[in-house]
Amino acid sequence: MSVITISHLCKNYPLGKQEVQAVKDVSFNIERGEFAAISGPSGSGKSTILNMIGLIDLPTSGSIIIGDTDVYKGINLADAEVQNDRWVSSGNEKDAKKKKRTTIPAKLDRRITGLRRSHLGFIFQTFNLIPVLNVYENIEFPLLIKSKNPVAKSPVDDFSKKEKEDWVNFLIEKVGLTDWRDHKSSELSGGQRQRVAIARALVTKAPVILADEPTANLDSENSKQILSLMKDLNRDKDLQTTFIFSTHDARIVNMCDHVVHLLDGKITNDEYKTGSDIYGEAD
Repeated sequence: MSVITISHLCKNYPLGKQEVQAVKDVSFNIERGEFAAISGPSGSGKSTILNMIGLIDLPTSGSIIIGDTDVYKGINLADAEVQNDRWVSSGNEKDAKKKKRTTIPAKLDRRITGLRRSHLGFIFQTFNLIPVLNVYENIEFPLLIKSKNPVAKSPVDDFSKKEKEDWVNFLIEKVGLTDWRDHKSSELSGGQRQRVAIARALVTKAPVILADEPTANLDSENSKQILSLMKDLNRDKDLQTTFIFSTHDARIVNMCDHVVHLLDGKITNDEYKTGSDIYGEAD
């Protein structure tokens, strides 16, 4: 079962009077439970693709299906653009500028926000923890954000207060931070902060976790521990979590069972293999 389906995805950026094609007609699927990587050298488009899957960047054209939802269905991305901070369709520019809209239509904005909450978890290389909150509070924080949008509904929303507390404490134990539960991020090592970030990404039970260069700010020993933890979480049948990495780290690539290889914005190989259990065994 595909949790992410990418079809003919393109992303162009303006550069002066020129236009740079960062991602060129990319198509691939990610199946539930995969430990997957989008890999390539710097400038290959891997982070751009991850950002589009994470609904942070808007594609120039193509489609992204997350679960059963076609994110941009009904919107012709090839004929739409932002002018004067408003989303407009191609045609009469004078008339288009009269449309009083935000940068994207409100309906699409609600759809994107809901999908991020219900289907996607994020692990950033800079951790992005909230300094004034302790470990428990940082992990709990996404549970405090409520939404009436049915697209945004998470399984955890139906939990009682006690069940939510138990779930957060379970994740704290799962990532090995029980003794650090009440500590703030300034009191944690880099590896511990990344463990908090992993637990926070998992707390809404999102089926897909996106990780952009998760070992970039970690030493080799912490990287090994973090990737081993992610592999264990990926195999946990109670969590059933799919991981997608953006990385040029060959040791992460070697651990993945599905690797989308990129060069200059194009897929050079969509590879399925048996991933290693150990970070550091790069080919």
